[in-house]
Amino acid sequence: MSDFPELNGKTRDDAWAVITEWIQSDSLRKHCLSVETAMRAYAERLNEPVEAWGILGLLHDFDYERYPTVEEHTRVGSAWLREHGWPDWLADALLAHGFDENYPRTTLYDRALYAVDELTGFVGAVALVRPSKAVADVKVSSVTKKLKDKAFAAAIHRDELREGADEFGVDFHEHIGVIIEAMSANAEALGLAGS
Repeated sequence: MSDFPELNGKTRDDAWAVITEWIQSDSLRKHCLSVETAMRAYAERLNEPVEAWGILGLLHDFDYERYPTVEEHTRVGSAWLREHGWPDWLADALLAHGFDENYPRTTLYDRALYAVDELTGFVGAVALVRPSKAVADVKVSSVTKKLKDKAFAAAIHRDELREGADEFGVDFHEHIGVIIEAMSANAEALGLAGS
């Protein structure tokens, strides 16, 4: 287990209160829940602090709805977290999940967050075009096939998905499988349990 700072008494309920205050969009809330789900799954697999990794995943985009620009997203949220008693490591991790070279991904949780962030969105999109609309019915092969279709979920950069897995040190196909399994276990909360 890595040396990991504390949560300064903050809980998942505190994190969810931040989400409900800052995010009105149901789809963005579900994205944050998906990333939380994937981060918790990886923390369990790697014997890392599940609650801390989960809270990081939940909060990673909390400022995006109000501050979506490259100049503001993560910076505003990071500063707000510090001002409100959240630990520095968490505020730093928000900065590291962006694309600012001043904030490199140096920790395992930084690399995990980058690896799961966009891939959870892509897996969710694949689930929603399946007849069942259930993430449990998504196969790794379905995801890799959709990755080749540049028109599908076109806003998601395919290179970043693979780069994230490489940086995190996981096989890309296995990584997809971990994400599908994690999201399937929490499908109801993610709105991906099917029709």
